[in-house]
Amino acid sequence: MLRVSPDTADAAHALDLALRAAHIAGRQLMARFGGPAEGVVAKSTSTDLVSDADHEADQTILGMIRAERPDDAILSEESGEAVAGSTGIRWLVDPLDGTTNYLWGYPQWAVSIACHDEQGGLMGVVHDPLRGETFSAVRGGPAQMDGRDLVLAGSDDLGQALLGTGFGYDAVRRRRQAARLMGVVPHVRDVRRGGSAALDMAWVACGRLDAYYEFGVNAWDVAAGAVIVTAAGGTVQDLPVGPEGAPGTLAARPGLADPLRTAVDAAAHGIE
Repeated sequence: MLRVSPDTADAAHALDLALRAAHIAGRQLMARFGGPAEGVVAKSTSTDLVSDADHEADQTILGMIRAERPDDAILSEESGEAVAGSTGIRWLVDPLDGTTNYLWGYPQWAVSIACHDEQGGLMGVVHDPLRGETFSAVRGGPAQMDGRDLVLAGSDDLGQALLGTGFGYDAVRRRRQAARLMGVVPHVRDVRRGGSAALDMAWVACGRLDAYYEFGVNAWDVAAGAVIVTAAGGTVQDLPVGPEGAPGTLAARPGLADPLRTAVDAAAHGIE
Protein backbone atom coordinates (compact mmCIF):
# COMPACT_ATOMS: atom_id res chain seq x y z
CA MET A 1 0.00 0.00 0.00
CA LEU A 2 1.25 3.50 -0.86
CA ARG A 3 2.03 5.43 2.28
CA VAL A 4 1.37 9.16 2.26
CA SER A 5 3.35 11.40 4.60
CA PRO A 6 1.42 13.75 6.89
CA ASP A 7 2.81 16.74 4.99
CA THR A 8 1.70 15.31 1.66
CA ALA A 9 -1.73 14.44 2.99
CA ASP A 10 -2.12 17.90 4.55
CA ALA A 11 -1.07 19.59 1.31
CA ALA A 12 -3.39 17.49 -0.84
CA HIS A 13 -6.42 18.04 1.39
CA ALA A 14 -5.64 21.74 1.82
CA LEU A 15 -5.30 22.17 -1.95
CA ASP A 16 -8.62 20.45 -2.62
CA LEU A 17 -10.34 22.56 0.04
CA ALA A 18 -8.76 25.79 -1.21
CA LEU A 19 -9.79 25.09 -4.80
CA ARG A 20 -13.39 24.43 -3.79
CA ALA A 21 -13.54 27.49 -1.52
CA ALA A 22 -11.93 29.79 -4.09
CA HIS A 23 -14.39 28.79 -6.79
CA ILE A 24 -17.44 29.23 -4.56
CA ALA A 25 -16.20 32.62 -3.36
CA GLY A 26 -15.39 33.53 -6.96
CA ARG A 27 -18.97 32.84 -8.03
CA GLN A 28 -20.25 35.04 -5.20
CA LEU A 29 -17.93 37.86 -6.26
CA MET A 30 -18.96 37.53 -9.89
CA ALA A 31 -22.62 37.81 -8.89
CA ARG A 32 -21.91 41.24 -7.37
CA PHE A 33 -19.33 42.46 -9.92
CA GLY A 34 -20.53 45.42 -11.93
CA GLY A 35 -23.49 46.04 -9.67
CA PRO A 36 -24.00 48.78 -7.09
CA ALA A 37 -21.24 48.73 -4.47
CA GLU A 38 -22.58 47.93 -1.02
CA GLY A 39 -21.10 48.39 2.44
CA VAL A 40 -18.00 50.19 1.22
CA VAL A 41 -15.84 51.60 4.02
CA ALA A 42 -12.22 52.76 4.32
CA LYS A 43 -9.61 50.83 6.27
CA SER A 44 -6.01 52.05 6.67
CA THR A 45 -6.52 55.18 4.54
CA SER A 46 -9.37 56.82 2.65
CA THR A 47 -8.27 54.97 -0.51
CA ASP A 48 -7.94 51.52 1.12
CA LEU A 49 -11.44 50.11 0.73
CA VAL A 50 -13.42 47.06 1.78
CA SER A 51 -16.96 46.13 0.79
CA ASP A 52 -19.74 43.67 1.53
CA ALA A 53 -18.40 41.58 -1.36
CA ASP A 54 -15.07 41.13 0.46
CA HIS A 55 -16.85 40.14 3.67
CA GLU A 56 -19.21 37.68 2.00
CA ALA A 57 -16.35 35.90 0.21
CA ASP A 58 -14.30 35.92 3.41
CA GLN A 59 -17.10 34.35 5.44
CA THR A 60 -17.57 31.64 2.83
CA ILE A 61 -13.90 30.68 2.72
CA LEU A 62 -13.38 30.79 6.48
CA GLY A 63 -16.58 28.84 7.07
CA MET A 64 -15.39 26.04 4.81
CA ILE A 65 -11.95 25.93 6.43
CA ARG A 66 -13.41 25.84 9.94
CA ALA A 67 -15.84 23.07 8.97
CA GLU A 68 -13.18 20.77 7.50
CA ARG A 69 -10.03 21.78 9.39
CA PRO A 70 -11.21 23.26 12.71
CA ASP A 71 -7.81 23.02 14.42
CA ASP A 72 -5.83 24.98 11.82
CA ALA A 73 -4.94 28.64 12.35
CA ILE A 74 -6.39 31.22 9.95
CA LEU A 75 -5.09 34.68 9.06
CA SER A 76 -7.49 36.60 6.84
CA GLU A 77 -7.20 40.16 5.54
CA GLU A 78 -10.78 40.88 6.56
CA SER A 79 -11.08 38.89 9.79
CA GLY A 80 -7.60 38.96 11.29
CA GLU A 81 -6.43 35.91 13.26
CA ALA A 82 -9.79 34.16 13.19
CA VAL A 83 -8.57 30.87 14.71
CA ALA A 84 -5.44 30.35 16.82
CA GLY A 85 -4.89 26.73 15.73
CA SER A 86 -3.01 23.75 17.15
CA THR A 87 -1.87 21.77 14.08
CA GLY A 88 1.07 23.88 12.90
CA ILE A 89 -0.90 24.75 9.74
CA ARG A 90 -1.93 28.36 9.16
CA TRP A 91 -4.19 29.53 6.34
CA LEU A 92 -3.58 32.95 4.76
CA VAL A 93 -6.69 34.23 3.01
CA ASP A 94 -7.32 37.26 0.84
CA PRO A 95 -10.93 36.80 -0.31
CA LEU A 96 -10.69 39.67 -2.80
CA ASP A 97 -7.23 40.85 -3.78
CA GLY A 98 -7.79 44.01 -5.79
CA THR A 99 -10.85 45.50 -4.07
CA THR A 100 -10.43 48.91 -5.69
CA ASN A 101 -10.25 47.31 -9.12
CA TYR A 102 -13.35 45.28 -8.29
CA LEU A 103 -15.35 48.31 -7.14
CA TRP A 104 -14.37 50.33 -10.22
CA GLY A 105 -15.17 47.49 -12.61
CA TYR A 106 -11.51 47.11 -13.57
CA PRO A 107 -10.95 43.45 -14.55
CA GLN A 108 -7.94 42.62 -12.41
CA TRP A 109 -8.80 40.96 -9.10
CA ALA A 110 -8.60 37.50 -7.61
CA VAL A 111 -9.21 35.16 -4.69
CA SER A 112 -5.99 34.12 -2.93
CA ILE A 113 -5.72 31.23 -0.45
CA ALA A 114 -2.51 29.71 0.96
CA CYS A 115 -1.30 27.43 3.74
CA HIS A 116 1.93 27.67 5.72
CA ASP A 117 3.53 25.16 8.03
CA GLU A 118 6.79 25.25 10.00
CA GLN A 119 8.75 24.97 6.73
CA GLY A 120 6.98 27.88 5.05
CA GLY A 121 4.61 27.83 2.10
CA LEU A 122 2.78 24.50 1.80
CA MET A 123 0.02 25.24 -0.72
CA GLY A 124 -1.29 28.13 -2.77
CA VAL A 125 -4.32 28.90 -4.94
CA VAL A 126 -5.00 32.08 -6.92
CA HIS A 127 -8.37 32.07 -8.68
CA ASP A 128 -9.30 34.64 -11.35
CA PRO A 129 -13.09 34.38 -11.73
CA LEU A 130 -13.31 36.84 -14.61
CA ARG A 131 -10.95 34.86 -16.86
CA GLY A 132 -11.94 31.51 -15.44
CA GLU A 133 -8.32 30.74 -14.61
CA THR A 134 -7.03 29.02 -11.49
CA PHE A 135 -3.36 28.84 -10.54
CA SER A 136 -2.32 26.33 -7.90
CA ALA A 137 0.63 24.48 -6.39
CA VAL A 138 1.81 22.54 -3.40
CA ARG A 139 5.37 22.72 -2.11
CA GLY A 140 7.62 20.72 -4.39
CA GLY A 141 5.35 21.25 -7.39
CA PRO A 142 4.12 21.10 -9.94
CA ALA A 143 2.60 24.52 -10.38
CA GLN A 144 -0.49 24.43 -12.54
CA MET A 145 -2.94 26.67 -14.35
CA ASP A 146 -6.23 24.83 -14.82
CA GLY A 147 -4.45 21.48 -14.72
CA ARG A 148 -1.63 22.46 -17.10
CA ASP A 149 1.86 22.32 -15.62
CA LEU A 150 3.74 25.62 -15.47
CA VAL A 151 7.51 25.42 -16.01
CA LEU A 152 9.42 28.69 -16.30
CA ALA A 153 12.28 29.15 -18.75
CA GLY A 154 15.34 30.95 -17.46
CA SER A 155 16.71 34.34 -18.48
CA ASP A 156 19.19 36.77 -16.96
CA ASP A 157 18.50 39.58 -19.45
CA LEU A 158 16.84 42.20 -17.26
CA GLY A 159 16.68 44.62 -20.17
CA GLN A 160 14.16 42.36 -21.91
CA ALA A 161 12.03 41.74 -18.80
CA LEU A 162 8.40 42.81 -18.50
CA LEU A 163 8.06 43.85 -14.86
CA GLY A 164 5.02 44.03 -12.61
CA THR A 165 4.80 46.20 -9.51
CA GLY A 166 2.30 47.94 -7.26
CA PHE A 167 1.77 50.90 -4.96
CA GLY A 168 0.44 51.31 -1.43
CA TYR A 169 -2.45 53.37 -0.16
CA ASP A 170 -0.48 55.74 2.04
CA ALA A 171 0.51 58.85 0.05
CA VAL A 172 4.06 59.09 1.43
CA ARG A 173 4.76 55.40 0.79
CA ARG A 174 3.30 55.68 -2.71
CA ARG A 175 5.58 58.64 -3.53
CA ARG A 176 8.64 56.70 -2.36
CA GLN A 177 7.58 53.60 -4.27
CA ALA A 178 7.23 55.71 -7.42
CA ALA A 179 10.64 57.29 -6.83
CA ARG A 180 12.26 53.86 -6.56
CA LEU A 181 10.47 52.66 -9.68
CA MET A 182 11.90 55.64 -11.59
CA GLY A 183 15.33 54.16 -10.94
CA VAL A 184 14.30 50.66 -12.02
CA VAL A 185 12.45 51.54 -15.25
CA PRO A 186 15.61 52.24 -17.35
CA HIS A 187 16.85 48.70 -16.67
CA VAL A 188 13.78 46.74 -17.88
CA ARG A 189 11.71 46.37 -21.06
CA ASP A 190 8.59 47.93 -19.54
CA VAL A 191 6.42 48.00 -16.42
CA ARG A 192 2.85 46.95 -15.74
CA ARG A 193 0.77 47.89 -12.69
CA GLY A 194 -2.24 45.59 -12.44
CA GLY A 195 -3.44 46.21 -8.90
CA SER A 196 -3.55 42.62 -7.62
CA ALA A 197 -0.34 41.26 -6.10
CA ALA A 198 -1.75 37.72 -6.16
CA LEU A 199 -2.41 37.88 -9.90
CA ASP A 200 0.93 39.58 -10.58
CA MET A 201 2.74 36.65 -8.97
CA ALA A 202 0.53 34.08 -10.69
CA TRP A 203 1.33 35.78 -13.99
CA VAL A 204 5.05 35.51 -13.24
CA ALA A 205 4.50 31.78 -12.74
CA CYS A 206 2.81 31.41 -16.15
CA GLY A 207 5.21 33.76 -17.99
CA ARG A 208 2.93 36.72 -18.65
CA LEU A 209 5.27 38.78 -16.50
CA ASP A 210 8.99 38.06 -16.18
CA ALA A 211 9.26 39.47 -12.68
CA TYR A 212 7.44 41.40 -9.98
CA TYR A 213 8.41 43.38 -6.91
CA GLU A 214 6.51 45.51 -4.44
CA PHE A 215 7.09 47.07 -1.02
CA GLY A 216 4.38 47.14 1.63
CA VAL A 217 2.49 43.99 0.65
CA ASN A 218 0.96 41.83 3.37
CA ALA A 219 1.43 38.11 3.92
CA TRP A 220 -2.04 37.28 2.58
CA ASP A 221 -1.32 39.24 -0.63
CA VAL A 222 1.66 37.15 -1.71
CA ALA A 223 1.58 33.84 0.20
CA ALA A 224 -0.25 31.84 -2.47
CA GLY A 225 1.66 33.43 -5.34
CA ALA A 226 4.99 32.65 -3.68
CA VAL A 227 4.19 28.93 -3.53
CA ILE A 228 3.07 28.92 -7.17
CA VAL A 229 6.09 30.85 -8.51
CA THR A 230 8.52 28.65 -6.60
CA ALA A 231 6.81 25.46 -7.78
CA ALA A 232 7.05 26.71 -11.37
CA GLY A 233 10.82 27.01 -10.98
CA GLY A 234 10.99 30.73 -10.27
CA THR A 235 12.58 32.60 -7.38
CA VAL A 236 10.86 34.48 -4.57
CA GLN A 237 12.85 36.74 -2.26
CA ASP A 238 12.01 38.93 0.71
CA LEU A 239 13.09 42.55 0.35
CA PRO A 240 14.27 44.40 3.48
CA VAL A 241 12.64 47.55 4.78
CA GLY A 242 13.67 50.53 2.69
CA PRO A 243 12.61 54.16 2.29
CA GLU A 244 9.02 52.99 1.85
CA GLY A 245 9.00 52.03 5.52
CA ALA A 246 7.97 48.41 4.89
CA PRO A 247 9.55 45.19 3.62
CA GLY A 248 8.73 43.83 0.20
CA THR A 249 8.56 40.78 -2.04
CA LEU A 250 10.32 39.99 -5.31
CA ALA A 251 9.38 37.15 -7.67
CA ALA A 252 11.08 36.32 -10.96
CA ARG A 253 11.69 33.69 -13.59
CA PRO A 254 14.98 31.75 -13.12
CA GLY A 255 18.03 33.95 -13.54
CA LEU A 256 16.28 37.32 -13.17
CA ALA A 257 15.98 37.67 -9.40
CA ASP A 258 19.56 38.75 -8.74
CA PRO A 259 19.86 41.39 -11.50
CA LEU A 260 16.44 42.77 -10.59
CA ARG A 261 17.36 42.81 -6.90
CA THR A 262 20.51 44.76 -7.76
CA ALA A 263 18.51 47.35 -9.72
CA VAL A 264 15.82 47.61 -7.01
CA ASP A 265 18.43 48.06 -4.26
CA ALA A 266 20.38 50.67 -6.22
CA ALA A 267 17.20 52.63 -6.94
CA ALA A 268 16.64 53.25 -3.23
CA HIS A 269 19.55 55.68 -2.94
CA GLY A 270 18.55 59.29 -2.54
CA ILE A 271 14.84 58.65 -1.85
CA GLU A 272 13.53 60.91 0.89
